Amino acid sequence: MKTDLIAGLVLMAFTISIAIAQSSLTATGVLRDDPHRPVNSISQDLGVTPDQFRDCFSNVNPARRGSMPEGDQKHDNKSVLLNCLQKANSSITNFSLDQAMDRYRPGGRAAQ
Repeated sequence: MKTDLIAGLVLMAFTISIAIAQSSLTATGVLRDDPHRPVNSISQDLGVTPDQFRDCFSNVNPARRGSMPEGDQKHDNKSVLLNCLQKANSSITNFSLDQAMDRYRPGGRAAQ
């Protein structure tokens, strides 16, 4: 009986950890909060908090590392990110978002 309880608890903990890990991935399998993304620098450039940037970026589905986003994917992501960030700071424009993201994107604008 005690062994069954322990086995059940271990299985439940494992299931929860898988669910948490999956929720931190985007639809394209990219980490929502990539540790290599310079969130503090980007958010400072945009005049929002790191948490506001993370929250807005959580709805973006970036291309897998090393691949280019499709045209629709790029447009949809930009729209989601810009609209959310403008709620936190209405002075953010399409141009200022491009500047900040390009500044910290490996390879700059050409890698987009």
